[in-house]
Amino acid sequence: MAARPTSATRGPQSAARNPQSATRDPQSREGWQGWDEYAPFYDWENEQTLGRRDVPFWRRVASAARGPVLELGCGTGRVSWPLARAGVELVGIDRSAPMLGRARGHTAKSPNGRIADSPSLRLVRGDIRALPFDARSFPMVVAPYGVLQSLIRPRDLAATLASVARVIAPGGIFGIDLVPDVPHWREYENRVQLRGRAGDAQLTLIESVRQDPARRLTTFVQKYVERRGDRTREHRFDLTFRTLSVPEMARQLERTGFLVDAVLGDYQGRPWDDRADVWIILARRKQS
Repeated sequence: MAARPTSATRGPQSAARNPQSATRDPQSREGWQGWDEYAPFYDWENEQTLGRRDVPFWRRVASAARGPVLELGCGTGRVSWPLARAGVELVGIDRSAPMLGRARGHTAKSPNGRIADSPSLRLVRGDIRALPFDARSFPMVVAPYGVLQSLIRPRDLAATLASVARVIAPGGIFGIDLVPDVPHWREYENRVQLRGRAGDAQLTLIESVRQDPARRLTTFVQKYVERRGDRTREHRFDLTFRTLSVPEMARQLERTGFLVDAVLGDYQGRPWDDRADVWIILARRKQS
């Protein structure tokens, strides 16, 4: 997720099994629903909106870690691969098999033109609410681009923070990126948000927005229209997000055993205020 003038591009927290189950009642859905269906379009949409403007920030943060870094909701590897190619030893976890499939397919050309993979990246399929790693395994955990906002029930966020607190080493850093504008989106129906080419296809994103202020939930109802020649195919799915304020998130972190070191308002490290486009929290695991 990120602030932008067009579509709400969203961070990669996992997988839908039934795209129609998401429809109109956020209470009846899981936060991971919709992400399998989103996988074919995620990189295309982000290239037109967020791009990689957050990547240099996470590369600087992760490069300071003394040991492996865990990325929550790594998705297609939009952040994972640049960090690994910069020499960061990184483990990426995501629930969505299609997202991880695309991450595993990413390669980069080295300066001599050959295809180069990175030995520094390991991708794991799993649930961030119950991380499948040993205690104190990581000196740093990062949750880029609104990943934690895909945890749409309070107990899901609580379980994830507790799981991170278990796998991060005492004194380790937990970096969180929140997208503040999502609850302020006006509701609308079937608005064309993006058009463009993706390979040999012409894509159109048609979007509706639902707000549930009482539960702090925002649902994006997505329809991708894919045209290839005279053939047209529609892909429909919903994505729902829950937004907490920075003070509320800080309190949850402190209750889970973290101390907030810094709150930033952009990817250049400027101080935070509640009007900032990005909310970044850097918290430290308390020494036990």
